[in-house]
Amino acid sequence: MNKSKSRDGAQVLRTVLAFTFRHWKRQWWLAAAVAIGQSCATITEIFVPLYVGRLVDALGRGAAGHEAAIAAFVAIAALGLAMVVLRHVSWWAIVPLTLKIMRDIANEAFQRVQRFSTDWHANSFSGSTVRKITRGMWALDTLDDTLLLMLLPSLVVLVGTVFLLGAHWPVMGLVMAVGAIAYVTLTVTLATRVIAPASRLSNQWDTRIGGVLADAIGTNAVVKAFGAEEREEDRLQRIVSKWSRRTRRTWMLFTYAGTGQLTLLWTVRTAVTGTALWLWWRGRATPGDVAYVLTTYLVVHGYLREIGQYVHQLQRSVNEMEELVEIHDQPLGIEDRPDARTIRIEDGAIRFDHVTFRYGGHATPLYQALDVAIPAGQRVGLVGPSGSGKTTFVKLIQRLYDVTEGSVTIDGQEVAQATQASLRSQIAIVPQEPILFHRSLTENIGYARPDATQDEIERAARLANAHDFITRLPKGYRTMVGERGVKLSGGERQRVALARAFLADAPILILDEATSSLDSESEAAITEAMGRLMVGRTTVIVAHRLSTVRALDRILVFDNGRIVEDGDRATLLRIENGRYRRLFERQSGEDAASILS
Repeated sequence: MNKSKSRDGAQVLRTVLAFTFRHWKRQWWLAAAVAIGQSCATITEIFVPLYVGRLVDALGRGAAGHEAAIAAFVAIAALGLAMVVLRHVSWWAIVPLTLKIMRDIANEAFQRVQRFSTDWHANSFSGSTVRKITRGMWALDTLDDTLLLMLLPSLVVLVGTVFLLGAHWPVMGLVMAVGAIAYVTLTVTLATRVIAPASRLSNQWDTRIGGVLADAIGTNAVVKAFGAEEREEDRLQRIVSKWSRRTRRTWMLFTYAGTGQLTLLWTVRTAVTGTALWLWWRGRATPGDVAYVLTTYLVVHGYLREIGQYVHQLQRSVNEMEELVEIHDQPLGIEDRPDARTIRIEDGAIRFDHVTFRYGGHATPLYQALDVAIPAGQRVGLVGPSGSGKTTFVKLIQRLYDVTEGSVTIDGQEVAQATQASLRSQIAIVPQEPILFHRSLTENIGYARPDATQDEIERAARLANAHDFITRLPKGYRTMVGERGVKLSGGERQRVALARAFLADAPILILDEATSSLDSESEAAITEAMGRLMVGRTTVIVAHRLSTVRALDRILVFDNGRIVEDGDRATLLRIENGRYRRLFERQSGEDAASILS
């Protein structure tokens, strides 16, 4: 079940507010300055109607009320000036408060997303994730304004007004209190029980729009290859239509809720006005008192009317922050242990010791008590059918997953006890489909070592047979490669990935069928570079084409998570009806016996 669907509006509100308050606590002095400034500024507004009433009474006395009128006027002016100064202080303080929180939550969300497990990334749209973070970040801005600059002053006005009116006329205080409580209760109920669920669904479809857009735009080459532009447009149109229906329902609920709130405000205004007239008829209130009550109500009415908008605005912000907060609450999956230490790989000897591993949700383990040792400097090929466990083997070396039982060690050090950053920084990887950043070639190659000099980057490119094609580009090493490297051919991307691995100069090298999808000329250039790259390193090559592993020291043949054959090429070819021998004969069209003879 989707986590956001399993929680009601009140629970989501509590979760998001708790998240916000934790961030306020980091800068409590700024949050306090905003709250105190707004509260004091609002208190000045509560006293203005009181002096308006005194001014009316003073004017009613003619010349005898001259001094009282002047005193009331000065008080009103002073209260107004104090309000301006105090609100300025609070507005000044909320700017650094909100900006710091927005920076923090964006940075922290990105930090967590970067460290989420491989499975999480495989099951998430990058566009949707970006949308969740940016939408939540801006919703925090709205939430801060709503809580500190809008709802807090409204609460101060309601409590202060009820207290002042009740102290002079208990019945008037009671009418105002009942009306205010009824209005706030109605508003909060509508926001959390009616509008929040609808708004949450709207946001989910909004997130899906971002995911569909990113998916289609990021794979535009495939769309063009199949002439599928209209098909993708239809797909987006279906999602947009569903979003439109959900959003229309949400907006209509806002409309009906607003009408209900205005009706209740009209009722409160009528009751307050009627009570003020009743007090005047009974001789318990002067014309100035009636003016004070009505002016006070106009202030309260403005805050009450806006409080409905503020609560809806608060609920909308909460809904828009909900998915961002979920990212912060989401377990990382693979985390550094509390006692994790930096691993130092010198020789690169790899060992799987009685390893059992199952993917999450799978009842049957892929590996069962797998034992294998790769000595330092050995070049090992992994072959076998798809799904046999080759790729999982290298992912466990990188600790992209944790083993269920047993251990994976490098130079006798358990990878689960090492910090992930130190482990992976000492393993160079050249994937089958290298992905480049939309940055310059210098930045892409230098990603392996951010402190590398331009000379070191160019030397790595030469070793990878990439320097010549790079220098032929109009901007050379300053050339931007496009999103995921789309401006380069497959062979060029592969050579850039090899240059990155050369620059990393790591003791362990993993090659994931790095030549499987290249033309013969590119394959020859990359194979030559790979030969140089493997020298002096423990190398693990995931291979589908057996020509890739022909000259390796050792070949491991996988089948259903087991290593069924282990040896060099000649040894495996001698095994009658062996798996490797059958694969070789099927791919090469030659008889293994003739090769051996």
